[in-house]
Amino acid sequence: MLFKTKSFDDAPVVLSIEDLTVRLSGVNDTVRPVLDRISFQIRAGETVCLVGESGSGKSVTSLATMGLLPKGALEVSNGRIMLGETNLLSLSAGQMRDMRARNLSMVFQEPMTALNPVMRVGAQIEEVLDTHMRLSKKEKKARVLDIMEQVHLPDVERIYRSFPHQLSGGQRQRIMIAMALILEPKLLIADEPTTALDVTTQRQILSLIAELQEKHGTAVLFITHDMGVVAEIADTVQVMKHGELVERAPVETLLRNPQEDYTKSLLRAVPSLTPRPERVSKPPKGGPALSVEDLNKTYGSSGWFVNRSTTLAARDVSFDIPAGRTLGIVGESGSGKSTVARCIMRLIDPTEGSVRVAGTEIARLSRADLRPHRKHIQIVFQDPFRSLNPRWTVGRSLVEGPLNLGQDKASAMARARELMALVGLPEDAVDRYPHQFSGGQRQRIAIARAIAMEPDVLVADEAVSALDVSVQAQVLDLLDELQQKLGIAILFITHDLRVAAQICDEVIVMQKGRVVEHGKAGAVLADPQHPYTRSLIEAAPGRAWDFANFRELGALAAQ
Repeated sequence: MLFKTKSFDDAPVVLSIEDLTVRLSGVNDTVRPVLDRISFQIRAGETVCLVGESGSGKSVTSLATMGLLPKGALEVSNGRIMLGETNLLSLSAGQMRDMRARNLSMVFQEPMTALNPVMRVGAQIEEVLDTHMRLSKKEKKARVLDIMEQVHLPDVERIYRSFPHQLSGGQRQRIMIAMALILEPKLLIADEPTTALDVTTQRQILSLIAELQEKHGTAVLFITHDMGVVAEIADTVQVMKHGELVERAPVETLLRNPQEDYTKSLLRAVPSLTPRPERVSKPPKGGPALSVEDLNKTYGSSGWFVNRSTTLAARDVSFDIPAGRTLGIVGESGSGKSTVARCIMRLIDPTEGSVRVAGTEIARLSRADLRPHRKHIQIVFQDPFRSLNPRWTVGRSLVEGPLNLGQDKASAMARARELMALVGLPEDAVDRYPHQFSGGQRQRIAIARAIAMEPDVLVADEAVSALDVSVQAQVLDLLDELQQKLGIAILFITHDLRVAAQICDEVIVMQKGRVVEHGKAGAVLADPQHPYTRSLIEAAPGRAWDFANFRELGALAAQ
């Protein structure tokens, strides 16, 4: 059975949000509120999933509950937030600080930005105890090591002394969960805590939250745009749109029989794990757009003053991508996916091997000799806000590359306006700044900047992993459309097997720097041969559910 079936009717109400309205500070009542009369309850031991697109009000709801709305920007204008018998909105800043961690805690999406990079993680967890309890140094350390073991961290003594950058993404998220739960709060708010994690680490984190919830009876408010995660962990689902709750139901009812068109559109936007039909393409003229042969990347070295073991981040990686085709590389964090992409882009130098782009060997070119060849291969990163200069207009970002290659400014700007239309944005967007766009729009701008160079190869490194499902579907459709129009070869790096199934012609599966499986997407994802590939597919959340048709895949196959 896919869904949780426990009833919470007799459990005490932990959180009750009643007619909560949040407005922009300093504006009158004629302006549409950010949150408009939100009401729902969470009972002890229950997991309520809050879903919706970016801008729907999910995170504002969580920040209002935690008392963390940005001062001078947002303010609560109406309603109550009851934690047990206490109205959180009536508390002073000091009283609210005392409530946090002891009675309610929050796990954020990106632990690297939430953790202090210059403090050891053990000391950061101890800070929570120092704020709310008086314990001896020995008692504090014992309690921290105990919660570390509860969240299944290995070698807890070593991790206690480690800095955040010395841990993996999954381990950092476990540290955040340990900090949130060390005082056993009544309510845990998890704001997209697994979005940037690969499927196996994601499954571990979700299982961990469920295990700790069962042990401590914690109520969980889980904010996510991943409907697969919803299918796995939710008891009740609340769907938000433009600051309003538009639908609420037990998870099985909502996934089997959604009532609102908006909910149906969210479910239909979830990529299927079933690979798309194989595309028939004309034989390419000439050689492949990108050819990689026996690529190796080794980190670490030994010498007179340094003696450390080497790490093989990528080992004997070989593949070709013809023009107009997409090859995906999938695997866990640390598998070598991004290392391969960065070697191909020459953002780092490969240790050995060949990389040929548009027929030219670039693996051994000097930086100066490489420059004229960079136009043939461009990259789109995961976070466009960090890859676009916030002080430059979009137009300036788009014309930078062509100007560096000698194109005149007038024709480069004219081309930039054409690119805006090509990626579905208004031409006057060139005069605006990155912060004036949504996440999906910024990713379209990043794609436009990449294709401004008219490349033969486009590398997309986790280019849609941080986007909600509907925007993700739009960006994937855009990449497919651009590939059909321009004949670009695409190297698509992703940890999301659903995305790989819908966009890739071929798939490479990497584990610990090695290629363990390589073939057509339909063969690799529908009938995996390697145990590691099978484990990735089995870890995909909601894998047994056909979201577009509102039913389980097993039930569909039986008809």
